[in-house]
Amino acid sequence: MSQELIIQFVGFEVSARERVYSFTVREPFAEPRDFKLIISNEAFNDRRVSYQDAPNVCSLKLRCQLAAYANHPPETRLDITDRDLDDYRSTHAPQKPASPFARKPVEDY
Repeated sequence: MSQELIIQFVGFEVSARERVYSFTVREPFAEPRDFKLIISNEAFNDRRVSYQDAPNVCSLKLRCQLAAYANHPPETRLDITDRDLDDYRSTHAPQKPASPFARKPVEDY
């Protein structure tokens, strides 16, 4: 993916079956391109993704597609799959806080 790309989140639309997230990709000396990324409402209902995380999930998928196809993916409509959601959750899981009752490391002076 070129460093000169600008990826802009434009907004989303809700239907009975899915949410469609819209992005515009701009690069120098080329027309802007519009992309639609789709997440099923079932993914939200099953708590596989939160409404707050959805734009970031879509942005990461779009960035991966741009990188894989030299900034010109063959499709402008991309579905967010269960695997995409699992990958996102595994890389963005909250860190487990350290227990205040854990043993302190022994320092040898």
